[in-house]
Amino acid sequence: MPKIKPKNYTPIGKLLFDDVRLLGKTPRLIDEWQVQPKLWDYIRHEVDDRRQAAQFILTGSANPEESINLHSGAGRFTTLDMRTMSWQELGFSSGKVGMEGLFEGAKIDIYDEPVELEFIVEKIITGGFPALLGKSLVQAMDINRAYIDLLAEIDMSRISNIKRDPVKVRNLLRSMARNTATTVEIKTLAADIQEREHGDISRPTVYEYLDALNRLMITEEQPAWDTHIRSSSSLRKMPKRHFTDVCLSVAALGIDAKSLLADINYTGFLFESLVIHELRVYAQANDAKVYYYRDSSNLEIDAIVQKYNGDWIACEVKLGTGQIEEAAINLKKFVTVLDFQKVKPPKSLNIITGTGISYTRSDGINVISMASLGV
Repeated sequence: MPKIKPKNYTPIGKLLFDDVRLLGKTPRLIDEWQVQPKLWDYIRHEVDDRRQAAQFILTGSANPEESINLHSGAGRFTTLDMRTMSWQELGFSSGKVGMEGLFEGAKIDIYDEPVELEFIVEKIITGGFPALLGKSLVQAMDINRAYIDLLAEIDMSRISNIKRDPVKVRNLLRSMARNTATTVEIKTLAADIQEREHGDISRPTVYEYLDALNRLMITEEQPAWDTHIRSSSSLRKMPKRHFTDVCLSVAALGIDAKSLLADINYTGFLFESLVIHELRVYAQANDAKVYYYRDSSNLEIDAIVQKYNGDWIACEVKLGTGQIEEAAINLKKFVTVLDFQKVKPPKSLNIITGTGISYTRSDGINVISMASLGV
């Protein structure tokens, strides 16, 4: 995706590594620093010498290889995940229902104009990359599909330093797209990746592909919530997998709005992935992370947002309003299995919908439209 180059921007190719003083106005932004990992140590020493804060900003579209020996950077660096734009940033959500308020147990009594299903589908296809602002739906689809092509043909091999088969990469991306927002097993991905003429693909190789996608920040795992329950059920540990922007799921499959409107069940999974993206953005601003819950009885909660101090909220995600009652029953059942002698009670129970309005039910459960959700 095209990038806007801010002031004090330094391309890697312009740096003189014999002169490691990194001179220039500060804060100085160095883009794609992972291409030259030695920068990490150069800057660490420069920070020690200057004894000043906010001197450098390092940005990159991928993480460096784990095999590269880097100092931890403790006391010098702070990391921040950057994601594509949220609905609140794009102006599609009023932000009147803030996550901060949900952690305070605030009641909801507002009205925002409900959004149409067709609007949600269009925004799922378009995504939140800043480069797509002002682009038509057709233009966005073309750009996102080109991104997938470059990923399969070039980026996967570049990040791994190993030539990757573009056919297998595309098959993996399609498989992950079909199974977005689920705990898909490695054997399922392996079966989808392999082509008859290529033979079997080993599980370690599948893990290598998944690691490369994570390092490229194309995919992001949603970990299972590790909590205490009173029932005899066991907790599931396998993470859910999402594309970092739901539009990449659509691009990987090459489908359009007509296809999504004809398959509401699958569109519901894409909507869940979109909501998880939104929750991650708002959670980060509230010192929290996003998990999911599932036990061996198949009781599942789509999102648990938990702060570092242990405070948490639970969210079920439903594309339409017809499943609100089912979601409320699920949330109430979930609360009964928790051991509140070992885990805090929830600050709020919530149902996030696509097409409805926002309000608090008589049983205290919040119903929240995506057009209202914010920080």
